[in-house]
Amino acid sequence: MNEFLKHFQKQQAAMARREITTKTECPYCSVQCTMNLHEEKSIMVSRYSVSPNKEDPVTDGRLCVKGLNAHVHAVDEGRLKYPMIREKGKLIKVSWDAALEKIREQLQTLQRKYGNDSIGVYGGGSLTNEECYVLGKFARIALQTKYIDYNGRFCMSAAAGASNLTFGIDRGLSNPLTEVPLAKCIILAGTNIAECQPTIMQYFRKARQEGCKIIVIDPRETATCSIADLHLKVKPGYDAALVNGMLKVILDEGYTDPGFLESRTNGYAELVEHVNKISLSEVAALTGVSPQLIAEAARMYGQAETGMIFTARGVEQHASGVANVRNFLNLVLVTGKIGKPGCGYGAITGQANGQGGREHGQKADQLPGYRLIENPEHRAYIAKVWGVPEEELPRKGVSAYEMMEAIDRGEIKGLIILGSNPIVSNPNSHLVERALKKLKFLLVIDLFESETARLANILLPGSAYLEDEGTMTQLEGRVLVRRALKPLPGKARLDWKIVCDIASVLGKGKYFPYQSAEEIFNELRVASKGGKADYYGMTYSLLEQQHGMFWPCPEEGHPGTPRMFEHRFEHDDGRAQLTPIEHQNPKEVATRKYPYLLTTGRVLQHYLSGVQTRNTSELNSKYPEPLLEIHPDSADEIGLVNGGHAKVTSKRGTIRLKVKFSHKIRPDTVFVAFHWGDDQCINRLTNPALDPTCKMPEFKVCAVQINPS
Repeated sequence: MNEFLKHFQKQQAAMARREITTKTECPYCSVQCTMNLHEEKSIMVSRYSVSPNKEDPVTDGRLCVKGLNAHVHAVDEGRLKYPMIREKGKLIKVSWDAALEKIREQLQTLQRKYGNDSIGVYGGGSLTNEECYVLGKFARIALQTKYIDYNGRFCMSAAAGASNLTFGIDRGLSNPLTEVPLAKCIILAGTNIAECQPTIMQYFRKARQEGCKIIVIDPRETATCSIADLHLKVKPGYDAALVNGMLKVILDEGYTDPGFLESRTNGYAELVEHVNKISLSEVAALTGVSPQLIAEAARMYGQAETGMIFTARGVEQHASGVANVRNFLNLVLVTGKIGKPGCGYGAITGQANGQGGREHGQKADQLPGYRLIENPEHRAYIAKVWGVPEEELPRKGVSAYEMMEAIDRGEIKGLIILGSNPIVSNPNSHLVERALKKLKFLLVIDLFESETARLANILLPGSAYLEDEGTMTQLEGRVLVRRALKPLPGKARLDWKIVCDIASVLGKGKYFPYQSAEEIFNELRVASKGGKADYYGMTYSLLEQQHGMFWPCPEEGHPGTPRMFEHRFEHDDGRAQLTPIEHQNPKEVATRKYPYLLTTGRVLQHYLSGVQTRNTSELNSKYPEPLLEIHPDSADEIGLVNGGHAKVTSKRGTIRLKVKFSHKIRPDTVFVAFHWGDDQCINRLTNPALDPTCKMPEFKVCAVQINPS
């Protein structure tokens, strides 16, 4: 009888508990690692865990600490679950019908009174391609406003601008990651892959095992330096000057590729004339890197049979960001190291869909397929796809930070924000907070009540990656499809569905008839056809069968394009453009009053403005607050104590931070991570000076004074 009872109880337990395993993608960085989500369901509760997908074609089954905890925020009980409207200073739950009616009333009232451009739209670099496409179409058709941009402006815009000017096209990596081990020299400039994209470090370690020489250019000795043969600890903001020194050595000592330069580039004579004026000793004085180390780096790269250069925000987040990247591209071109196995350039984007996010209409000047909104042919094509007269499409607007300035001036009266937290992510965030408080109407769609969402007049509960079906374009230019795995919590809705619902109440529903993300993608394919970012040959079924496809993929049956520039570049004449780059000082330099240079960046445990990772206890407990990294010699001069606190002040404000001594940073430089808001927001100090070409703010260097606190 006891045996029967035990067997019965075991059967009941098995029926009451079952485990479901499904494949998904990490929602965080641009690698987009695939993983297995395990849901253990019982009568009372569901428990979730994650394991790596051993069949992942990019990471071979690796996950970082963020990936291992990526499910936590998505199933968090603290997520937004109901539409809310602010009444008498408090957000109260309402029905979707009530929320949508209030949105309609507010938007139409403002546009009738102040014009279509009185409303702005602000998107995010972690949205799916389908959401980016719908948001851009919504701004141009449902609102007919010129004001749309997104937080990806702060991610890859400098690299995008440089690539477009140099190559005629912008794709994050010109080669697949599998070619990294074929390189005999790799330059990692302003990129800390070991902490920001750790699951792809295997490629660089393998390259080193195969005899590759690795050069790291960074003011800090980061975790990535562990694989470096040479570390150039450049002064923040002096990357272009450093490259000029390397070009001087390469040209003087004959490490160029004359055949490649003759047949595939323009502008070499002008570059030679510029480089002949360069003094290596002057470059050393500017950059803080000795002539010997500059020459050693140039010879390593110049003499290597194959080579690759990767840049990231350390090089790009400057008011001279486009020029900085263009000079690294000069290095690539003069040595002929592109368009071949193990030879190329890559911009290591930080955001989940930083690449796709700018290809299909979120940027102020762009239309789907990387078309330009001011180009008559491009406008005519997209207007035909969308079924509207071309003259009804608005013209280009302004960049993300410039939108905040326009709000502050009163030119934008209402703002719709989807999946972004601009109070934390913009420079000079005091101005941003002040501006958003001036708005007559602020609508935020998000997962949690972020620092920005706390100011919303209407707050709508959006979708997390486990509910969000759609495609993402990771750092290689590989498009992946991600399926929905679980239902939405409470009354939350899919992000793209919310945008379509708003379009419907505005009377534009016929342009947004979609019933699924796949329907949106199929329209996106047509809209991108013939554009530089051409997805036309892709379908959901093909993407799943092939574990992703590389764009451009211009027709059905096309295999995609893993390696770019094998035969031609994308300028009309098929050639790449070399250009002389004059060094530009940062917009702020150290002075007696502000003697230190502040640079900002990421840490392994957190993502972007921290809304998701600060809501994940396992991650937040490992790095609970921003730290002021400072060299002990500098700290001693100031009178700081390791583990104590300091006041950090720029021309824009002051914040108080905990001190962390580090011998791995230049004595004239301090570092702070940017994942926190409110009184811990380092962007209260950063400089909003913008690159004239791409409008990237100068996050990576501003002058500060530091005092004990």
